[in-house]
Amino acid sequence: MELKDKIALVTGAGSGLGLATATTFAREGAKVMINDLRAETAQAAAAAIGPEHGAVGGDVSKEADVDAMVKAVLDRFGRIDILINNAGVPDSFVPTVDQSLAHWQRLIDIHLTGTYLVSKKVAPHMIAQGGGAMVNLSSLAGVLGLPVRTAYSAAKAGISMLTRVLGCEWAPHHVRVNAVAPGYILTPLTEALIKDGKLDSDRLRRRTPMGKMGRPEDIAQAMVFLCSDRARYVTGITMPVDGGYCAFGAPSDAFPGDLDAALT
Repeated sequence: MELKDKIALVTGAGSGLGLATATTFAREGAKVMINDLRAETAQAAAAAIGPEHGAVGGDVSKEADVDAMVKAVLDRFGRIDILINNAGVPDSFVPTVDQSLAHWQRLIDIHLTGTYLVSKKVAPHMIAQGGGAMVNLSSLAGVLGLPVRTAYSAAKAGISMLTRVLGCEWAPHHVRVNAVAPGYILTPLTEALIKDGKLDSDRLRRRTPMGKMGRPEDIAQAMVFLCSDRARYVTGITMPVDGGYCAFGAPSDAFPGDLDAALT
């Protein structure tokens, strides 16, 4: 029960990594307010993890929606101890010269501006209550150059720098700000990309020193640590949770062994 009696707001938590995080946080004793762009999706997710949890719809890139979201958490629970900036939209895997400005702007708005805006709106309440913990979702795409993923990569790199800035700015107020950078994780979105031939799962696993893709729970557990008192002296970092993907640099397979064995 690392997060017993903590109040957590998790954005984009109707499915995937966000829902895994909300579920794990609830299991660790937190009361969770689940946000999703679609209110009905958030409500279904909250109901699935228990009646003591709440739901609120809203677009993290719209200031009025974020104001209403924060108010909903405070009205129900009275405080916000934890913020998980997870909301995001999928990339298009289209060459940069063929990408529309609207595509670029939407990804920047949701990932980067959304993280900035929700953090900015939650911070005064954390400061007033004497502290809190925020965790942002970066990515290996914010660390390594991934062709055709222009907007997504730029947004995720921006989130890592935003994490450093806010971690330093709000540390005197006992508000810790960190990020996790997931590698290739088996979410419904990733599974769809593999099925559509946009990602080669065997190739990704051979490029990963641990020889396997991660699970949503792997990311959720890292965030539990960063939000717990065990990480009380940690702020401003981006923690890779990627099976060693970003650390590997040799001109060979990172995992030369049996891929089937790596799954166990």
